[in-house]
Amino acid sequence: MSLTPVFRYINAEEMAAIIKASPDGVGKDWAVVDVRDDDFVGGNIVGALNYPSDTLLAKLDELVKLMEGVPKVVFHCALSQVRGPKAARRYAEARSLLLKDAPAQDILVLREGFSGFQSRYRNDKQLVEKFNKYYHD
Repeated sequence: MSLTPVFRYINAEEMAAIIKASPDGVGKDWAVVDVRDDDFVGGNIVGALNYPSDTLLAKLDELVKLMEGVPKVVFHCALSQVRGPKAARRYAEARSLLLKDAPAQDILVLREGFSGFQSRYRNDKQLVEKFNKYYHD
């Protein structure tokens, strides 16, 4: 029995391309779910929804329903080493239970998380909002 991964990784350049290719912005073709907790302050990817990892389980059903028609959902935390991938896996599991006949969805994890993304794109207002270098330098 082979196990199919429930998510795949993308890098900062791929994430930037997704955002810049969507003139309508977040919500229709893609969404970003930022699972950072207190470390959410100091900036985020444009349009990111903050679902802190410490409360995510209680809000998974809500998130699954909110993302039902969105083709690409990108998860990340600060570095996407623990919280981001764990959130993506939990989301995929909840989605498979709640939406049995839902169309396929591309569930992604941003490699290097917000730290890697902001180090490349912090000055690009199309990609990063509310940036405060105090929290990142």
